[in-house]
Amino acid sequence: MKSCFLSLLSCRVIVAACAALLVCDSAFAQGKAPGLPPGIKMEKDISYVPEGDEAQKLDLYLPEKAAEKPMPLIVHIHGGGWMGGSKFPCAVAGMVMKGYAVASVEYRFSQKAKFPAQIQDCQASIRWLRAHAKEYNIDTEHVGVVGGSAGGHLSALVGTAGGKKAFPMIGGNEEQSDRVQAVCDIFGPSDFSTVVQQAAEDKNVKNIFAFNTPKDPYSELIGTKLDDKEKADAVSPVHYVSKDNPPFLILHGTHDTLVPYAQSEELEKALKEKDVSVWLQTLPGAGHGGAAFGKPAVIQLMQNFFDKFLKGADVAITLVPESEVTVEPPKAAVK
Repeated sequence: MKSCFLSLLSCRVIVAACAALLVCDSAFAQGKAPGLPPGIKMEKDISYVPEGDEAQKLDLYLPEKAAEKPMPLIVHIHGGGWMGGSKFPCAVAGMVMKGYAVASVEYRFSQKAKFPAQIQDCQASIRWLRAHAKEYNIDTEHVGVVGGSAGGHLSALVGTAGGKKAFPMIGGNEEQSDRVQAVCDIFGPSDFSTVVQQAAEDKNVKNIFAFNTPKDPYSELIGTKLDDKEKADAVSPVHYVSKDNPPFLILHGTHDTLVPYAQSEELEKALKEKDVSVWLQTLPGAGHGGAAFGKPAVIQLMQNFFDKFLKGADVAITLVPESEVTVEPPKAAVK
């Protein structure tokens, strides 16, 4: 039964990511081309933890023609319920053609290692990338992170917990920072202590998970029931929010049956209370992924967000009017 939930998570996250994030080559975005868009080269399966686990690897995407100056970096963290999914293909590889280096990170799944293994891996990969910045022509001062669902959760946690040594460092490169300068969180869980209640109170949808059972990826990640406050706090991005957090762009559909929309509202509120720049793009009717995330205006919003905070571009971050991104809710999602 667990595999069914994993398949659902992986499929919906991949659909959302491919629809919404790859802004370069349409054939590649649709999965029709076996290779990379022209102009992009890839180094695959780079170990970011010396002699580490098979999962502790990343793929790096760079321009075939070397950039004249160090490039800002976007780190992609895939979804899949912390139990599945893959770093390849990378939904944001096309950002290389927009002047970025892109890394897609794999991490240990909860079947093999419970939390905090996943965030330790993500932070180790960021420190490794900074340690090898000269080799790959990376601008260490401008690093962003993006992910959907479980990848959104880990991206948000990278953003709020970065630089705080909240988790024991692994993989070396401890002289390097694991802070980032921009976070794009796409329907990621933000507070494991409130998710059960929020799912029960959601008037739009019925959440598909049987919480606190082996079918529940939330409790499986931390290895115990979600009423364990210490562990629920430790895994929750909202628990680490502080005034020095980087800017956040959050995207979430109102009819999400896997991650309650209220999770993103809660994170937005926590960030605003600390005067952190945050934008929550609401997609009325959208579920856990789908066509709304691929609308040109939404893609442009994400492009502008990274350009502003990683390149210093003089662009406004303006949310798309909800009337332009409203979609018909999935039939299965409606109560």
